[in-house]
Amino acid sequence: MIHDRAEDFAAALPPMAGLMGLDLGTRTIGVAVSDVLGTVASPLETVKRTKFTADAARLKQIIAARALGGIVLGLPRNMDGTEGPRAQSTRAFARNLARLTALPIGFWDERLSTVAAERALLEADTSRKRRAEVIDNVAAAVILQGMLDRLRNLRTGT
Repeated sequence: MIHDRAEDFAAALPPMAGLMGLDLGTRTIGVAVSDVLGTVASPLETVKRTKFTADAARLKQIIAARALGGIVLGLPRNMDGTEGPRAQSTRAFARNLARLTALPIGFWDERLSTVAAERALLEADTSRKRRAEVIDNVAAAVILQGMLDRLRNLRTGT
């Protein structure tokens, strides 16, 4: 089931299961995963996009191998908060993915996530070549960490 609000997404999550974060691009999908306690997001891999069925099959392999309990998709809103074609494409991907898995799917506003990922990689003195290789999955980790922090705040009531 797809959830627009973090509160609804949180209510649908199973206890003690990690989450998957996705940064959807036109050519790649950045993938990050969390620990079962939901405290930290880690970049995992970048999936080269081909067809939806192949992309979804790889994501389902990761979900099964890590026994993940939910999926967080970065929702690329415009800077004024509206949704453009990229956001609609992300929503369509979520609808198609929801047909293949019973896991709850949530959205996280990904504005500036790639900028934050690029900044973190620059601060870590990562080479230009290496940055190009990992930027998508680091952006996915930024997206997932945002949701994890929000979920933790919901649990603690802050």
